[in-house]
Amino acid sequence: MNKLYRSTRNRMLTGLIGGISEKIGWSTTLLRIIFFISIFATSGTSLFIYFIAALVIPKEPYYADPYVYGPDHGRGYK
Repeated sequence: MNKLYRSTRNRMLTGLIGGISEKIGWSTTLLRIIFFISIFATSGTSLFIYFIAALVIPKEPYYADPYVYGPDHGRGYK
């Protein structure tokens, strides 16, 4: 995945931190703790930037889970 997307699988609010963690390969929990601390360190500016980025960065395209079996996932004969 070369482009930054908001995650549809790893999300709590908008999926932005989940998408960033998938992009850079860090733990989502670590990034959420860093973000929470940065809210107080920047007097809320990082929270404002977070919501602006959530509006600008698109959602992740449809993700087909390869471990799910069913008629909607295209496995087997039709």
